[in-house]
Amino acid sequence: MIFSRKTYVFNMIFSAKTGVSHAINHQNGALCLFIGTKFANFVSITLQNDKYTFMNYNDHHNQLQWWLHDSVAPQAGAGFSEEEDDEEEDYRGDDEPRHGARSSSARRNVSKSDNSDTPMLDKYGTDITQAALEGKLDPVVGREREIERLAQILSRRKKNNPVMIGEPGVGKSAIIEGLAKRIVDRKVTHVLFDKRIIALDMAALVAGTKYRGQFEERIKAVIDEVAKNKQVILFIDEIHNIVGAGNSSGSMDAANLLKPALARGEFQCIGATTLDEYRKSIEKDGALERRFQKVIVEPTTTEETLEILHNIKDAYEKHHGVSYTEEALQACVSLTDRYVTDRFFPDKAIDALDEAGSRAHIAKVEVPQDIQSLEARIAQAQADKFKAVQAQNFESAANYRDLQERLTLELEDAKTAWEAELDARRQTVDENDVAEVVAMMTGVPVKRIAQSEGIRLLGMTDELKRQIVGQDEAIDKIARAIRRNRVGLRDPNRPIGSFMFLGPTGVGKTLLAKRLAEFLFNSADALIRIDMSEYMEKFNVSRLVGAPPGYVGYEEGGQLTEKVRRHPYSVVLLDEVEKAHPDVFNMLLQVLDEGNLTDSLGRKVNFKNTIIIMTSNIGTRELKDFGAGIGFNTSQLTKERSDSVIRKALNRHFSPEFLNRVDDIITFGALDRDAIMKIIDIELRSFYERVEAAGLQLTITDAARELVVEEGFDVQYGARPLKRAIQSLIEDPLSEMLLRDTAHAGDTIVMDADKGKITTRVQHTAALQNKE
Repeated sequence: MIFSRKTYVFNMIFSAKTGVSHAINHQNGALCLFIGTKFANFVSITLQNDKYTFMNYNDHHNQLQWWLHDSVAPQAGAGFSEEEDDEEEDYRGDDEPRHGARSSSARRNVSKSDNSDTPMLDKYGTDITQAALEGKLDPVVGREREIERLAQILSRRKKNNPVMIGEPGVGKSAIIEGLAKRIVDRKVTHVLFDKRIIALDMAALVAGTKYRGQFEERIKAVIDEVAKNKQVILFIDEIHNIVGAGNSSGSMDAANLLKPALARGEFQCIGATTLDEYRKSIEKDGALERRFQKVIVEPTTTEETLEILHNIKDAYEKHHGVSYTEEALQACVSLTDRYVTDRFFPDKAIDALDEAGSRAHIAKVEVPQDIQSLEARIAQAQADKFKAVQAQNFESAANYRDLQERLTLELEDAKTAWEAELDARRQTVDENDVAEVVAMMTGVPVKRIAQSEGIRLLGMTDELKRQIVGQDEAIDKIARAIRRNRVGLRDPNRPIGSFMFLGPTGVGKTLLAKRLAEFLFNSADALIRIDMSEYMEKFNVSRLVGAPPGYVGYEEGGQLTEKVRRHPYSVVLLDEVEKAHPDVFNMLLQVLDEGNLTDSLGRKVNFKNTIIIMTSNIGTRELKDFGAGIGFNTSQLTKERSDSVIRKALNRHFSPEFLNRVDDIITFGALDRDAIMKIIDIELRSFYERVEAAGLQLTITDAARELVVEEGFDVQYGARPLKRAIQSLIEDPLSEMLLRDTAHAGDTIVMDADKGKITTRVQHTAALQNKE
């Protein structure tokens, strides 16, 4: 709230014990009252004979504030001068906004740094060595080589500005904290004794610089302070942001402002950035790059990460009120190493540790009933208090206030006792809790198989065979691959399984991939389908992994890699793979062998938790030309001959190194008449449900189904024409009957075949016949 120069502030003291009332005369002005509620004051306000009377009902002496807008100074009571108006903000409550450009945080910083040699650094920076001195930093494990390298560079006479370069999450900022702790403990060379490492906030420096020259003025002030205080070492995290920071027409960015000071050695600076940002921003500027000495920070090993977790677990146990088992710490390392492939140690392991503790605390800790009851009573007392104030029943309001204060004290005592009890019997975080968290982070089911899931996986073969007819061999092989993966017996460095489905059109190759995705994930959306006919030309191949640099769509990523990055546990269907350009097969080699693919942005996309299915119609034309064909009841000799023809066509089209990386090549056989009859029943299942939803019963005789088979099955096209036959022979006649209103709710419609045509008749219910 902002007040004008005519605002007058009065501070008055009231006491309910003495029952003192104060009155103030005022002229030609409106009196506006603000009551601070820090101590739940209740004030009676009355107007009598042009006097405002105020009565305070509080057991304590509290301070109230009166604001008079557009009025003269009060005639009775305290005086007020114009000079005191400048001190208006001193009378404001702590919760009120400040007047003017200076923010509350800026005012605190200025007051904090009145006696400091570095007021600008205190305002725009954080003293890491002071935090280390106060014990606020987590322990740093390892990284001796990087810390020693930093100390060496900082001890140089010239060009003593290191920049740490590493992937996100490898611990660059933690190394700075480790160096600060060494400086505090005096475990460094004497050159670094009493040094202060101050982290500079570039965002705070840029914030609020509306006019040209403001940003340069701040940077210059920081440089001057560091130059005068030789014990200060600046730390700029995300140092690539100084390139272009504060840059506008007619001004310089932070990088150009810092270059002369860095060259003269006026101050020391430590930077930290990622490999990509260093290459994009700093490496391009040779003059800036030569002023820094690179320190490459690699991700920690699994052994180092486990040691880090052992050293920091006490802090996380205290925060979450839990206890980590040794197996949980090992699971944080092993599971994130295997499944979280797009992030780096130790960051991803620490995140798993932190979230596992949070999950265990939230899921297993219940708030006691007495605390919930006290909170409800406090809320009710507060509501009753405000109702009493609105009704001007101040005695009741004071009683409710006293009740609220008493209940609040009881609640604090109850919470203290509960927290002590929780600390005495902490919840245990085991490897299963960590596995659940990693499963949430990645979408990959990594926890141990529950008994219900094991039974479901054992019944996977039967479930798929009920939906896919006549392809038992393919279903058995895929089910075995899924089971190997879920019990942890597969090769972790390859996809769960890679299969090539061969066979004529309409025999269930694509349908099996869809049903597999639905069974594993309870959703058809888990199927990543890529139509390989879209990649027939060489210039389309790059769309799978993303456009090359300089081309349109470079930042968007690839159509295959982006989908797998978002859904790492999925079924990847490469439909009609033989139609793709040969360069696509070369690209898929590393996917089938190593389980990863590098996209156009240089990111490795993990395919190790995917099932890759490639479908192909290759060889069917050769079979047709060969004369054997594919028909009903194919003999064993004919099947062996057809397999041989398909294999030869396969070897001519695909390279040996590609075929050798596929786990299994499955040939889908021809569908016999019994299989077609089962497929009709499967296709009609949903149709039956729609008819029943309309209140009718439908019966289709065997003769009618035989007619549908004759009309809808073709050796050349497989089972695909069945849907068209069902639509024309079953659905169309039934829809015409319903439009004629010859069937009513509860009736049974019988569809039969007579002389090569479908006939329909209605069997009315007994109730309907009696009514007629």
